[in-house]
Amino acid sequence: MGGLTIYDAGDTCLFGDMELIGKREKVDIAMLPIGGHYTMDREDAAYAAKLIGAKRVIPIHYNTFPAIETDTGAFRDDIAAGGMEALVLEPGQTTTL
Repeated sequence: MGGLTIYDAGDTCLFGDMELIGKREKVDIAMLPIGGHYTMDREDAAYAAKLIGAKRVIPIHYNTFPAIETDTGAFRDDIAAGGMEALVLEPGQTTTL
């Protein structure tokens, strides 16, 4: 889309073939769930971002009800420690990619 490769993990957990996705495609932006109850948690999502090799990560599926509340600041720090950028958006917020 617009010259960018965007990977939307949807409602998934961490799985080893995420590394294959990153090897086959240059992923610019990965949209990864971080809520943890029904999907991967923020720690697994940070690891998934490394496997995928995304430059930027947009967290999805979190903080909309108690079972999937998480610390987005800690997620942002984990992503930054891996040399990537986390784009944490509030509901309804937009960004330019």
